Amino acid sequence: MTAAAAYSAYKQNNIQIESPEKLIEMLYEGVLRFCSQAKKAIEANDIESRVHWTNRAIAIFAELIDSLDADKGGEVALYLEGLYNQQIKFLTECNVENSLEKLDIVINVTRGLLEAWRETIAK
Repeated sequence: MTAAAAYSAYKQNNIQIESPEKLIEMLYEGVLRFCSQAKKAIEANDIESRVHWTNRAIAIFAELIDSLDADKGGEVALYLEGLYNQQIKFLTECNVENSLEKLDIVINVTRGLLEAWRETIAK
């Protein structure tokens, strides 16, 4: 099963259970989990695992980009699209350069996004 197919099945199963707001939170948490696994792989010099986990995080950012609605979200949606694309760039560079620094950037940005999202939905 490809990562995209697995994610699609995961999303389909959870969509019936969770609200769209909760789903976004879960996606951010997924990025953090996958980046944590990629970090462990880099530290263990496990190239195959590093690529696997970073590609899973990239797939989530791609899905987040696809879910944006510029008509409804306006400038915020455009900002997030750019931010998500930048994270994909960092994850790709992490794969090429075996870079913990690039991975840490993605982790810090995603933590900030998750925190901001939780504050937004709590209101």
